[in-house]
Amino acid sequence: MKQLITRVDDELHARLKARAEAEGRSMNDLVTEALRGVVQQVESRAEWKRRLIDEGKIAYVEPPAQVASLDEIENFSSGWGATIGDYLDWSRGEW
Repeated sequence: MKQLITRVDDELHARLKARAEAEGRSMNDLVTEALRGVVQQVESRAEWKRRLIDEGKIAYVEPPAQVASLDEIENFSSGWGATIGDYLDWSRGEW
């Protein structure tokens, strides 16, 4: 048997201790069971990502169904004014 030493913040330690006491067991037993559960979980990268999204731990934005072409972007943005390149030239005194 090996002993595992790890650092946990005070709040997590207090929560573990309270839960172990509430369940009438040792912290060692509680933590060992939790660690066993973690290593027994086998999930693909996609399953892991879906779980984190479902748990609200990461945000997910659905990508657009179709990406616009450069010509479509140019047509859409027509009339918006000078380009960034024009502004950079102006700021460098190249106008």
